[in-house]
Amino acid sequence: MASSLTSKSILGSTKPGSSSLSPELRRLSSPAVQISIRTQTKKNLQIQATGSSYGTHFRVSTFGESHGGGVGCIIDGCPPRIPLSESDLQFDLDRRRPGQSRITTPRKETDTCRISSGVSEGMTTGTPIHVFVPNTDQRGLDYSEMSVAYRPSHADATYDMKYGVRSVQGGGRSSARETIGRVAPGALAKKILKQFAGTEILAYVSQVHQVVLPEDLVDHENLTLEQIENNIVRCPNPEYAEKMIAAIDAVRTKGNSVGGVVTCIVRNAPRGLGTPVFDKLEAELAKACMSLPATKGFEFGSGFSGTFLTGLEHNDEFYADENGRIRTKTNRSGGIQGGISNGEIINMRVAFKPTSTIGRKQNTVTRDKKETEMIARGRHDPCVVPRAVPMVEAMVALVLVDQLLAQYAQCHLFPINPELQEPLRTASPVEFEQPQNAAAL
Repeated sequence: MASSLTSKSILGSTKPGSSSLSPELRRLSSPAVQISIRTQTKKNLQIQATGSSYGTHFRVSTFGESHGGGVGCIIDGCPPRIPLSESDLQFDLDRRRPGQSRITTPRKETDTCRISSGVSEGMTTGTPIHVFVPNTDQRGLDYSEMSVAYRPSHADATYDMKYGVRSVQGGGRSSARETIGRVAPGALAKKILKQFAGTEILAYVSQVHQVVLPEDLVDHENLTLEQIENNIVRCPNPEYAEKMIAAIDAVRTKGNSVGGVVTCIVRNAPRGLGTPVFDKLEAELAKACMSLPATKGFEFGSGFSGTFLTGLEHNDEFYADENGRIRTKTNRSGGIQGGISNGEIINMRVAFKPTSTIGRKQNTVTRDKKETEMIARGRHDPCVVPRAVPMVEAMVALVLVDQLLAQYAQCHLFPINPELQEPLRTASPVEFEQPQNAAAL
């Protein structure tokens, strides 16, 4: 704390009307009598209000606007000696990029990433990793009307309410293009989790508008990435995939949009991740997933349907398997109990609203508060959920790798209690070959 001294002559003042002292004090008054007042000021006052960073041990900060020079991220806290190349990140970026099919935005971007720091000879160095993706297909003039009027259900108005200024083209930071800065580090986080514990994170589309994929049609124990990527809507069931695509086509041709649900599962998650009370694992997952654009709901485990059951029906009974591991007979808890992972499959569902930008006339107001009508322009997805799949996977991975590092630091720094705990590494470590393009980095 810094301090400063100020001197004020409070006795013998010569200012008119300032003498309100009692006769006794007035007799003692003298211009030389002063009282020093010590004031306290804070020396290191820091206000963290950017909202563009996530994580404590594995920390990711994203940057860039939809129609600016580019977007990207800085990854701080990545363990050293992890084999890493641009191709490791590019696979998931290609799953997220626009222009994939007729049911996504027609914007043409290759989303080619470049790693410019934190990697040497194909290996992470433990220092901050900078990833950048340039924008190459901007059309800022498509958003000229946004400088005058607010698009319904967009962040145009609230950004003005908060900052008094905003990036008009493409919605700036509120655009889903910002998620490039999440998907790239999410790919790295998935690689670390896979290498360390054999952890797998898979998401898929389970609902588009009124087409709902029954839960019993997906085998979470044996679900593969190939099944999910087998169609443009990323639904692992071919029959329901066709129904979902038809539902999107029906509104796309009319200039309208629909929403949907992405289901995400985690297999082989280490036990013990998450902490009690405020930082429960499901709370961190909810925050991370709900930070994605267009999200409107989050369900975990049995979710809202669990409210229709009794305690006897809902409880997951314990048993010991053939290897002596404590397991649960059912998994209504969703792989987490008391905010801590129990080793079962973690499962969650994220609801996405219909895309706000539609090619239909709507009522709105201008920035000078006059009522008007507008048809929003620009290139947008008629349904965001197919491209949201890698985004959800990325946010789940960022949560789990951050919690993994925290668990190792707090509870595995010293020898564990083998009667109650098991090593964090629950699978043989996956060995990675040296990247062929290591020299290029």
